[in-house]
Amino acid sequence: MLVLSRKKDEKLIIGDNIEITIVDVKGETVKIGINAPTEIKIYRGELLDAMREAATPPEVDLGELESKLKKKKDIE
Repeated sequence: MLVLSRKKDEKLIIGDNIEITIVDVKGETVKIGINAPTEIKIYRGELLDAMREAATPPEVDLGELESKLKKKKDIE
């Protein structure tokens, strides 16, 4: 990970077409502005984590599932 120090109104340039500007700094909060092509998706880390978690199917105990299906079949 590259770690840089920046002050208000200073910029970072990534590649040829992504520009990150430090807009404001208050206490422990930093506001950043991002100029990037619309085809580049930008997500907050916690949102992307939640999206990945929601897309991951829960782990299934196949033995337990088989047992439940057998019990249901026996009941019917």
